[in-house]
Amino acid sequence: MQIGVPKEIKDRENRVAVTPQGVEQLVAAGHAVKIERDAGLGAGFLDADYEVAGAQLVSVESAWQSELVIKVKEPLAQEYCYLDEQILFTFLHLAGVAPSLTEQLLKKRTTAIAYETVKNELGRLPLLAPMSAIAGNTAVIMGNYHLATPNGGRGTQLGQVFGHPHGKVLVVGDGVVGVHAAKAADGLGAQVTIVGIDAEKEVLLKQEISPHIHFLLSTPENLMREIADADLVIGAVLLPGAKAPDVISREMVKSMQPGTVIVDVSIDQGGCVETARPTSHTDPTYIEHGVIHYCVTNMPAAYPRTATMALTTATLPFVKTLAAEGVDALRNTPNFALGLNTYQGYITCQAVAESLAMMPKFRSFASLS
Repeated sequence: MQIGVPKEIKDRENRVAVTPQGVEQLVAAGHAVKIERDAGLGAGFLDADYEVAGAQLVSVESAWQSELVIKVKEPLAQEYCYLDEQILFTFLHLAGVAPSLTEQLLKKRTTAIAYETVKNELGRLPLLAPMSAIAGNTAVIMGNYHLATPNGGRGTQLGQVFGHPHGKVLVVGDGVVGVHAAKAADGLGAQVTIVGIDAEKEVLLKQEISPHIHFLLSTPENLMREIADADLVIGAVLLPGAKAPDVISREMVKSMQPGTVIVDVSIDQGGCVETARPTSHTDPTYIEHGVIHYCVTNMPAAYPRTATMALTTATLPFVKTLAAEGVDALRNTPNFALGLNTYQGYITCQAVAESLAMMPKFRSFASLS
């Protein structure tokens, strides 16, 4: 199969969908790989590395003119013209972006497979997980940075000073993002509270992170009480394929102290904070009700080399399968088929269709096969 790898164009998005080592494996399997010039430069991979691995360096147009196109982030408006009936394998987050992308995917009859809705045999999200882990770590780093007074924060440093903890971190969500954020904050020495929906997780979280971690069930009353004296709030709520619910209300944000920080990692799925709106690495924050909001939609791009290596380690086996079997790979593997978001002009992920109020455009993959 002919595989195309365009350069990412989202703001400061320096990740790339395949490493030279991945290209080498795909070429060895008999596939042709076309990669846009300088696609890997931001992650530290040179064009020469890709050429040695067997890739052909091409223009953006040529990269998109492939049977299988692999990317990192969703196509932006200036890329819509390249969409066709190819297989597109990337993060899509359709419920959290403008409906125009979904409309274009339907119009062009693109077979669009989203990393974030592919599941494994255990029902987990193996392609989203590595980026969620990096985003959880990043949320604490960015939160601590913006708490500094020169950056507009209230001046609280998350960490210990001679054994005494400083700063309270409230993590809303107990999945991969939440666990990594809690580990990072606890590692600094801050006081950490996790709010989740599964009371049975408390014992596991205390074992995995620290016995000092506080765990509470996610209720409006608990959130309102805990958020009022938090220095950093991390939104880490996920409903696979669907828009994240606004579990943190405007009234809760209003109760926070001036100069505190919210990092809404859920923003790529629409955000779980009522006052959150998407931002970029170029302009990452804004202030509302005196609270600094950091809502960058591609947070792992801040560390593109680490993120690229973690992501491509997870995605390459799926890319190999797609390249070898095409759409039959989805028919043969139901959990892989859960990643399919659009096919033959229809939405094939019910959560996406419901979130976008486009249920008349929904058809199950089985009914179209």
